[in-house]
Amino acid sequence: MPNRDAALDLLLLPTWLVPVEPAGVVLKEHGLGIRDGRIAFIGPRTEALKQPASEVRELPGMLLSPGLINAHGHAAMTLFRGLADDLPLMNWLENHIWPAEAKWVDEAFVRDGTDLAIAEQIKGGISCFADMYFFPKVASERVHNSDIRAQIAIPILDFPIPGAHDADEAIRQGVELFGDLKLHPRIKITFGPHAPYTVCDENLEKIRVIAEELDASIHMHVHETAFEVQQSLEQHGERPLARLARLGLLGPRFQAVHMTQISDDDLALLVETNTSVIHCPESNLKLASGFCPVERLWQAGVNVAVGTDGAASNNDLDLLGETRTAALLAKAVAGSATALDAHRALRMATLNGARAMGLDNQVGSLEIGKAADLVAFDLSGLAQQPIYDPVSQLIYATGRDCVTHLWVAGKQLLDDRRLTRLDEQQLGETARRWGQRISGHTH
Repeated sequence: MPNRDAALDLLLLPTWLVPVEPAGVVLKEHGLGIRDGRIAFIGPRTEALKQPASEVRELPGMLLSPGLINAHGHAAMTLFRGLADDLPLMNWLENHIWPAEAKWVDEAFVRDGTDLAIAEQIKGGISCFADMYFFPKVASERVHNSDIRAQIAIPILDFPIPGAHDADEAIRQGVELFGDLKLHPRIKITFGPHAPYTVCDENLEKIRVIAEELDASIHMHVHETAFEVQQSLEQHGERPLARLARLGLLGPRFQAVHMTQISDDDLALLVETNTSVIHCPESNLKLASGFCPVERLWQAGVNVAVGTDGAASNNDLDLLGETRTAALLAKAVAGSATALDAHRALRMATLNGARAMGLDNQVGSLEIGKAADLVAFDLSGLAQQPIYDPVSQLIYATGRDCVTHLWVAGKQLLDDRRLTRLDEQQLGETARRWGQRISGHTH
């Protein structure tokens, strides 16, 4: 008999277990064991029940998968949800969002908005999210306190932003935060030059040098609209992606967010540099920015992850819904019903996100030794019956309200749809107060 030290902390017994790696596999009547925050056992139910475990949880009618990974967003913008709807990107940004940010965004705004985003994401089955917003140190503190996992990108623009007077100050803050948190088990700091049209060559060069020195990732909006590409051709005589390639930014640590415009040359650059693409279909649809050709990228071998973008342009942080939209849109764009099938869609929302962030050795799939970042979906409802392929039901017939449990590094953050670390009522009241202030209904 193994000694008591070797007992599992928790044994989970779902109806279906979807490891994501190996691809396309569904394990029926299997158990998963967690020890010290990591996955320590996966095997048939009969074997699982022989394992000594401090706690055993039956999850009947449930599908257990890796926690979802939201590979792009602006967490604190939850407080601007629905503020400037039905407008094109540049009008939305320049005439509505940027003025609102200049007026309202401070440390308190980022604290409260990030807490709201974390709670919404946990309830939706997201165990890890990528954030890119002002006062990144405040966002890091909220992530630390909530026990979720995150990649925090330091926003860098050529002009003053809340919390930094210029690009140099933002970079300096980023280097300091990177140093402070480099050993943090759940937070990864990256550099976030906003977009090719808001950051000059000189600042991009500085970011490249520092990111190389620190072995840090770069997270950037690229080719979000046709207008951006056209403007770059007029101003620089080259497409934004080609400019980034010339400056040496592309590579396996570069995360190109949006990429709705992809020429043959662009595709070749993505493939040869091993750059990841982060697809945000609903934000792109809502702002009429264009369609990322996901199937074409996937067939070429490009790693494509999925993100919600901020709640001001989506308007929810629902990665399961986003993944369904991605799967449906991929078929329409490719003109093929076989494009982005359900299993690949789930992989895009889990392991591909982990790979884009350089976390795929820790999370993104259910494998022995990886961190126990797990989500349980209840597929027992009428709307999921009958079940031929549980992964198809998850992607095409299930909403985030079916998320029942979530663990990050073995800690339970959602238990039977209830947040374990955050006060839902208090978050709601705080958000409503912000809404009243921003809409001018109170002073």
